[in-house]
Amino acid sequence: MNIIQEFDTISAIATPIGTGGVGVIRISGEKSFDIVQKIFVQKLIAGKIHHGWIKDNGNNIDEVIVLPFKTPNSYTGEDVIEIQCHGGINVVRNILDLVLKNGARLAERGEFTKRAFLNHKLDLSQAEAVCDLIHAKTQNFAIQSTKNLSGVLAKKVSEIKKDIFEVLSRIIAGIDFPDDVKEPEYDYLQNEFKNSIKKIDEILLCAKSSNVLRQGIKLAILGKPNVGKSSLFNALLSLNRAIVTDVAGTTRDILTETLDFDGIPVTLIDTAGIRESSQVGKVEEIGIEFSKQSAQEADLILFLHDASTGMNEDDEIILDLIRGKNHIKIANKADLQKGVGGLYTPSLPAKKDWSEGCIYLSTLTKLGFSDLKQSIKKFVGEKSIEDTEFITNNRQQDCLIKSRESLQQALLAAQIKELQDLISIDVKSALLYLDEITGEVITDDILNNIFDNFCIGK
Repeated sequence: MNIIQEFDTISAIATPIGTGGVGVIRISGEKSFDIVQKIFVQKLIAGKIHHGWIKDNGNNIDEVIVLPFKTPNSYTGEDVIEIQCHGGINVVRNILDLVLKNGARLAERGEFTKRAFLNHKLDLSQAEAVCDLIHAKTQNFAIQSTKNLSGVLAKKVSEIKKDIFEVLSRIIAGIDFPDDVKEPEYDYLQNEFKNSIKKIDEILLCAKSSNVLRQGIKLAILGKPNVGKSSLFNALLSLNRAIVTDVAGTTRDILTETLDFDGIPVTLIDTAGIRESSQVGKVEEIGIEFSKQSAQEADLILFLHDASTGMNEDDEIILDLIRGKNHIKIANKADLQKGVGGLYTPSLPAKKDWSEGCIYLSTLTKLGFSDLKQSIKKFVGEKSIEDTEFITNNRQQDCLIKSRESLQQALLAAQIKELQDLISIDVKSALLYLDEITGEVITDDILNNIFDNFCIGK
């Protein structure tokens, strides 16, 4: 984007495209009031809610609510107008076209929030929190994202920066004015660097959980054909999402759905049954390759075999594929035969302990479902972030790690009593990396990459 475009008046649809009760067109820039005044019947007054008609050459387009905001009291810090119209797709697009025809241009991805950042309405960590909030897959992540939107991360980073800046100021004062100011003691420098490193570590402790909550967990259902993978997929979803028949190889492609599992998004993957390629056609063979790929990418695998027939060498081949992965062994169709205690225990070769750690399950009667859900919850629970204070993304974590490395170098230099003007180089570097988190120091490439992840209209 060139510098002229930065100051254009922009517009976009701010609500999802489709049929709905209300649609919103957002406009931002110095021409916002002039543009809307050309198509709206009433005189606009900032801070007042207006009700009336949008017109085009005297023809009524829609009856709307108009919300005008004057700079700097708006989301972007510019003149902003939001038009609330009926939510039909053609109605919303007609009004947007009118706005564009009268002097606005279509906004780029995330451009409204980008302008809010450039106009100092939000710092960069808050702007990224807006994106997280929009894309949150669970209620828990949405709640956690509001912490950064309210400035929790920015406040903590600012606190660390303040401590580091105080140390840097003392070092520079001692270097520049040696006759008037004494250089700080090396013990003081070591303690301050250790304290700042500790505070950074407190944020980074939440990094793994933050990534899990943002990206979720992949859970793949694996097994040979006709062991009940699709039935289990449907049962966990509580809906008939996958086709279920007694014909082996019904599932040819992978199916995915997302569940909210104790506040963590779990992507559930139904896969094609794995069997020898000589037994299948070309389409099913491709599906089997997708199944194997899903197994490699999954965080947790539900491995199914048929309890009514017991495990065999075909099942063992699949187990070999996943031995290095987190997996839960499940004996499905356990309702078809009964054994001691009401559960079927298959007769198996003595050389194999097939049943060790296995959950006996019936997707028909829901036998064993509570045990399966507890096992999944245990895995998910290990990654739970209910008590997480800070939510960070990969970019922020990278900045924190680099800042910590610079402080660690400064600490080592202080321990051997290196010249303080050399120590100051690492201290300045630590500050610059922290500045990148909140956006005081940022490149255009990084900035564009961040806002390209937004939807148009936000």
